[in-house]
Amino acid sequence: MNIFVGSLPYRLEEADLKQLFEAYGEVNSVKLIIDRETGRSKGFGFVEMADDEAGQQAIDGLNGTEVGGRSIAVSQAEQRKPSNGGGGSRGGFGGGGNRGGGYGGGGNRGGGGGYQKDSNRGGGRWN
Repeated sequence: MNIFVGSLPYRLEEADLKQLFEAYGEVNSVKLIIDRETGRSKGFGFVEMADDEAGQQAIDGLNGTEVGGRSIAVSQAEQRKPSNGGGGSRGGFGGGGNRGGGYGGGGNRGGGGGYQKDSNRGGGRWN
């Protein structure tokens, strides 16, 4: 069972979080979410428990518990939704690059258009 853990103290380490949950059963993995820019914890993470019953016991036992001066929020993690929004956003940024490429392409199309006009004139010579 995948469990969301929020309102964590920023100084809490993955080993500390694992130790909290091991009291309820086998922990498969622990992942604290880290801010890329600061390298600090964002104050939430995920714990993967080996079985659902132990996971539910951990949720019931730890939700609202005070850890490091903070009352933590513990719940079953929701399934990830397809990240169309995030992908769209990144796609939009990439699209900006493509628009830049389109601008260069526009110049080529303009040049191509001139060539076509010359071809048409050349076609006139055949008549």
